[in-house]
Amino acid sequence: MAYNQLRYRKNFGLLIAFVVLVTILFIVAMLSARSMIANFIETEFNNRKVEVFDQSVQPFQEFFNDKIPEISYYQGYLDSVKAAAYVNDVIRKNAFVESVLFYDITVTNSDSIEAGIKYNHLLVYPKNVISFRLDTQNRLVAQRKESTETRAYTEDFNSMVLKFVGFLDRVNDSTRMSDNDIYKVFYTLNAGKVSYMNIPRISDLLAYKQMMSSPDNPVVSYDQDMFLFLINPSKIQIKNVAPNLYEKIEILPIVSGRVTDQRYYFQTELSLPGALSDYKLQYTSSESFLNKEINRRFLPVSVGVSVIYLILIFIAYLIYRNVTINSKLFQLQYDFINNLTHEFKTPVSVIKIAGNNIQSSDKLSTEEQRMYGKILDQEADKLNSLMNKLLSFAQIENKSIKAHKEEVGVEEFCEPIFDAVKLKYPDLNFSYQIEVQNNMMIDTTLLLSVFQNLIDNAYKYSESKRKFLNIDVQQNKKNFVIRFKDQGIGISKKEFNSIFKKFYRVKNQFNQQGSIGLGLAFCKEIVDFMGGEIRVDSVLNQGTTFTLLLPLGPKMN
Repeated sequence: MAYNQLRYRKNFGLLIAFVVLVTILFIVAMLSARSMIANFIETEFNNRKVEVFDQSVQPFQEFFNDKIPEISYYQGYLDSVKAAAYVNDVIRKNAFVESVLFYDITVTNSDSIEAGIKYNHLLVYPKNVISFRLDTQNRLVAQRKESTETRAYTEDFNSMVLKFVGFLDRVNDSTRMSDNDIYKVFYTLNAGKVSYMNIPRISDLLAYKQMMSSPDNPVVSYDQDMFLFLINPSKIQIKNVAPNLYEKIEILPIVSGRVTDQRYYFQTELSLPGALSDYKLQYTSSESFLNKEINRRFLPVSVGVSVIYLILIFIAYLIYRNVTINSKLFQLQYDFINNLTHEFKTPVSVIKIAGNNIQSSDKLSTEEQRMYGKILDQEADKLNSLMNKLLSFAQIENKSIKAHKEEVGVEEFCEPIFDAVKLKYPDLNFSYQIEVQNNMMIDTTLLLSVFQNLIDNAYKYSESKRKFLNIDVQQNKKNFVIRFKDQGIGISKKEFNSIFKKFYRVKNQFNQQGSIGLGLAFCKEIVDFMGGEIRVDSVLNQGTTFTLLLPLGPKMN
């Protein structure tokens, strides 16, 4: 129970709930975004048809509103040559105008019998009817029509003249023709046809009215022009200003026999105006075509949502990593405190026992005094060594210690250490080689600590029958190279990056007690402090080699 209370609490339930919630929100956001874009595309499909309609019909509107009224500039004095020039310009610029009939009209009060319209004393009849069209070689062809050939268009002529003479009844000196009057009187729109009569001056209209109402006027004649434009709506050029929405746009008759499978197509339509009213613009797009547009617009949205999702997942990962690292750090610190307590407790207990024995003994022999003195001295040294190691490590890590550099010969530094090794570990198979030319500029106390740690580890982590250590001291152009090679239990490669971290202990039978995980971390801090480098190479159950690289010149901080 006490152990569970001391454990680091890793509440991964909240983290998992967070990831699940973020994932659900991500899926909902993606589905909602795609649905909204699909609805927007469908709405835009129905709305932008007007824009396509306006752009496509604009040439016809310009022809109707701007080009046709130019006829009135001639005031009824167009002959066949001028009419041909006017028609040639119209028919070449507007492909939807298939052919044009030109009526050279006479307005008179004569009693002669002509094929026309007579109202009271006013006679209106066509002197000539000329048809204009482009032949197969794109040449303008003019053909005079006989009365029998124009019978099909007589109704258009009669309708225009009847409106005209009916308007004459309402003309007076104060008459001012509005745009509405002009469209009602001088334009006639039928399916595929636009008729237009040139607009006379008010004075001419008053003269026509006088001729129509009075039989005593002298016989006079006036010229009027009328054009009948035959329109083919299917030749209007469609301007698809939204090619990403409309896969196909067609001009079809209002009553079309085509059947579209509504399951696979989006379709909408708009009726054409005026003389084009028997036709419509039909817009169709397949689902696959619109899906491409939906996916194109959805892509940046999905990327943005995905980036946010990945950021949140990354945050969750950082939290998980932080929790895991804190858990490991907590465990390392917990183990460190336990081991440190054990390290202090053992010599303290031995000192206390020795002290109690001395205190309770009535009389100690010389041999017993020496024995207890040696025990107290050894245990005090252990405590002192441990305290010095902790203090030095903290000072070096916090950069609060200064190096006491001195020049020393390599053999002068190493040989006392090696002699002490032979005395301390008589069962260790120890050997060394020293081949250098330069002296070292080092802090002897710090480097001595490194040597002692690596030598102690070589002895500690070797089985009793394989206690072997070779120290090789060499020199290259830049560094002193010092190798500590043993035949111990070895270290797994996956732990190479961890063994130099504080409180980290390799899990093995030699590390159950008596290690606080600071030895190699202490070595690395010292070597780094002296501007050097420490490396490890090891094979499990074969041995380990630690290599120190110390600069020839002074580089200590």
